[in-house]
Amino acid sequence: MALLNILNFPDPRLRTKAKQVVDFNDNIIKLTDNMFATMYAAPGIGLAATQVNVHQRIITIDTSEEKNQPLVVINPIIVEKEGEQAIDEGCLSLPGIYEPVKRFDKIRLKAQDKHGEFYELDADGLLSVCIQHEMDHLEGKLFVDYLSEMKRNRIRKKLAKALKV
Repeated sequence: MALLNILNFPDPRLRTKAKQVVDFNDNIIKLTDNMFATMYAAPGIGLAATQVNVHQRIITIDTSEEKNQPLVVINPIIVEKEGEQAIDEGCLSLPGIYEPVKRFDKIRLKAQDKHGEFYELDADGLLSVCIQHEMDHLEGKLFVDYLSEMKRNRIRKKLAKALKV
């Protein structure tokens, strides 16, 4: 497995809307394996293909403490949503930045696995937030888009300064 390069905000490629996956082949399996390796090494709990400059509707997630519950989410659609919660979110494309974002507390997800098989999943808490966060990436949206312009500018400056160091 190879580690992939994670794009950092404000890279404009993070704003690209991902396309549906139609061909489920060895390339998809290899990509998801590399995404998991990259996500675990970062370390993170979720990674959208958009973040590694692959603009397909593919997400890898593992919110378990032991990092032994990998979940591949391809072509996701939220079919039910309920409640609301706001927790501090971070992002591998915005290292070291955490801000509260309102998300649905519970969702029902319809998606495909890396072999193209359809499945449904009920998620709540951290898993629900992670899925919604990563699905935003597939639409070219970042969690900072939920923040005020002033906070976004402050974050942009902080990340630019960190890159110069």
